[in-house]
Amino acid sequence: MKWMPFSFICLLALGGCQAVPSSLPYADPPPSQACYFPSAASSTLTASVDVLTEWGFSLDASDTRLGLLSASRERELHGASDLYASPHFSSRTSLSVFGGMGIGGRSHLGVGLGGGFGQLPIEVERVSLLWDNHHVRVSRDIRRFDQYGSLRTGRSASTDDFCARFQRALDANTATGDSPS
Repeated sequence: MKWMPFSFICLLALGGCQAVPSSLPYADPPPSQACYFPSAASSTLTASVDVLTEWGFSLDASDTRLGLLSASRERELHGASDLYASPHFSSRTSLSVFGGMGIGGRSHLGVGLGGGFGQLPIEVERVSLLWDNHHVRVSRDIRRFDQYGSLRTGRSASTDDFCARFQRALDANTATGDSPS
């Protein structure tokens, strides 16, 4: 029972070490102005799906009531395994041996085996669209995962170039989709 006040003080001290973030998360860099554009077409959803699938994206989710569409594509990053390599494992499918021996008051022998997993790092590009009857908002992010599946980098990629290309492709697809055969 003597430790009860001491453990309570430690608990209070550890609770005081928690910090509240000073700001909410935000996109860095912020989305481009070109990623918010007018759309008069009623077939924005089907035209958007057509454009994104043509560009190699696969549809992840859509909700027509909310006006939301989400699609993604991934690609393997050949040659990036060494960039994310662990110092104890090789990045290719191979076998490496490491260890050591010490002699002194006690002797120890240690040997470790490690091998690469053979999986390449990947880059996942995700595009989300939010639309109503008058406007479309495009959001794009790119995340990179190492060969072990851990997130290494992530960034907002809603750039002028991407959004302008998407808007042109969407307008062209809508124009050809609305014309009679």
